[in-house]
Amino acid sequence: MRKTHPVNALKKLGIGLAFGAATIMSMPTSALACTQMYMGKDLTADGNTYYGRAEDFGARYLKHFGIEPAHEAGFTYSSNESAFEYTSNKPTYRYSYVRDHPSNWEGHTDAYSEAGINEKGVSCSATLSTSYNEDAKAADPIDEATGIGEYSYGSVILGQSANAREGVELLGSLIDEQGTCTNDQIIIADNNETWLFATLSAHQWIAMKLADDVASLNPNIGSLNYDVDLNDTENCLHSKDIESMPVEKGFAKYSADGKFDVAQTYGESLADSGVNQWCRYVQGRHYFASQLTEGTDYEIKTITDKDGKPVQKGAMVSEIQPLFFKPGKSGWSTFELIRAFGNRGENVPGLNANTDGVYCIGSERNTEINLFQIRRGYDPEVATIQWEMLSRAAYSVAIPLYSALITEVSPYFSDQTVSFDHCNAKDVVYNEEPENSINYVLMDISSLCFENPDTLGTSVRTYLDALQNELIEQNKEVDAAMLAETTTEGRTALANKAGKAATENTYKKCKALLQEMRAYQRAGNFDERFTPSDLNTETKGLKESITYAKDALATDPVTPDQPGTPEQPGKPEQPGTPDQPSKPEQPAKPEQPATKPEKPGKSDTTTTVTTNKTNTKGGLPTTGDRFDGRMVAAFAIAGVAVISAGGYILYRRNKE
Repeated sequence: MRKTHPVNALKKLGIGLAFGAATIMSMPTSALACTQMYMGKDLTADGNTYYGRAEDFGARYLKHFGIEPAHEAGFTYSSNESAFEYTSNKPTYRYSYVRDHPSNWEGHTDAYSEAGINEKGVSCSATLSTSYNEDAKAADPIDEATGIGEYSYGSVILGQSANAREGVELLGSLIDEQGTCTNDQIIIADNNETWLFATLSAHQWIAMKLADDVASLNPNIGSLNYDVDLNDTENCLHSKDIESMPVEKGFAKYSADGKFDVAQTYGESLADSGVNQWCRYVQGRHYFASQLTEGTDYEIKTITDKDGKPVQKGAMVSEIQPLFFKPGKSGWSTFELIRAFGNRGENVPGLNANTDGVYCIGSERNTEINLFQIRRGYDPEVATIQWEMLSRAAYSVAIPLYSALITEVSPYFSDQTVSFDHCNAKDVVYNEEPENSINYVLMDISSLCFENPDTLGTSVRTYLDALQNELIEQNKEVDAAMLAETTTEGRTALANKAGKAATENTYKKCKALLQEMRAYQRAGNFDERFTPSDLNTETKGLKESITYAKDALATDPVTPDQPGTPEQPGKPEQPGTPDQPSKPEQPAKPEQPATKPEKPGKSDTTTTVTTNKTNTKGGLPTTGDRFDGRMVAAFAIAGVAVISAGGYILYRRNKE
């Protein structure tokens, strides 16, 4: 996903264009890095459909989970990406959201509803940023003045749609009328259908109903091959001129059998795609046991700058790959699909992010990850469970939420009023996060693990896996009670209680873990690897189980309005050495992107997040690619001081 910073107002005034362009080109850039996944129900252990996305932006960037209330008819959706507006002619639906902190968006609290479910059971994950080719751009350039974009996709779809097809049709009609200001792919689903929606150019789009017997993995590539029948209105919806426009303009492409090829007509060429993107594609295909073959299907590539200095390492395929494929096995579990987003290519020779300095799916730049579990044919209110991670997947936990029903959010989810300042903390050992913020707790755990993969990372990941498995298993008990409840009122009460219980249990375990990690770092004795006191090193489980199911199903309320602070553990006992630990993750310094950005016009700044004490026994320091609106503003001001004409910096964030 990409986002346009509010300073786009300066762009509209045409101020400092030359300076802005020169500045952006001089700054380090990174490839688009969102990763979207889908697994059809025929391939899963529980017969459920799963889909979701990892968003990449920066190592320390704050996301929020919340509830948007229903509104009366006449409610207007707007954007600060463009002048897009849409006014509803009917009451809107309540929906859950994951949004950005308003401090970066001129105080706007509606910025980028990326993942959620509405009260009708419609879910949405938005967006996967893609690109179109030069021919499509020349014929129908995206409309940055009035087009709808990722700032508004999720809000409009979830606020207005009673089912997935209705969401597809509404979004399509808005693009027909107002155009789009970004190239993206979005997944929209309900209890019966899952649709992949792709914006192809300003006014051209396509939506495909996804099959139950295929998987999909897309790391920001708009030209992955797919075969679609444009006349099959049951399974495909699209803009009226999707084929006639490129035919008229002379850039339509056709497959060997004479069928109009949508992806190759509109998508970027193989030469214009990047090694970061294909590296993640290869890693993902390997994870799903549908490996590509090095030397035949792909090559490991190192990109150098004009002086011959290596700046990027990744993969490049020999030909465009499919959007949909068959995994090498069936029976994928909820845990495996959650952990797919933490995949760092550990088992891919030459493309292991821990040792080879390549980009990966489970990047240090993850900011949030969503995975939707859909039970086909169930009542829409209870059909979909949202598994939500608010930090980097490599060291995080997904919390189960019945988001179609919940009307109350756990107080352990910090809201948009919490200070953004802790994101800028350079020392998370001594600089503790605001109280009762699971968002920040998971962020700090990740920062410490990425900086100290050898001494902290391995055991912490084992502990978080144990916690994740308990959440999954206990949610089965909660789910049985949810399915047995027959009234919306009863389901809502249980959903609210369960969401609070799951979040509170996760928060307390993770906060206690973080405090022990801090104590270990303060002690400064790295001869022994850290072992969480609550980890059973023999069983790889928790010593003390969580009480999620018990709390959710109890008669008495579980979460107080004002949560307390967990005990501050003292210095932990000298941890023992884990039994023959596997080689710990050694994340290399994130790759330095090529001089030519894979997504033109997108840039970020790079800072290093450090702690007071770091591992001196084999771990590399971690570098966090992070963007802060205030940093960009300061940079622009500095440019004005140097260049008398002044300027601005337009920052388009890659939400990946």
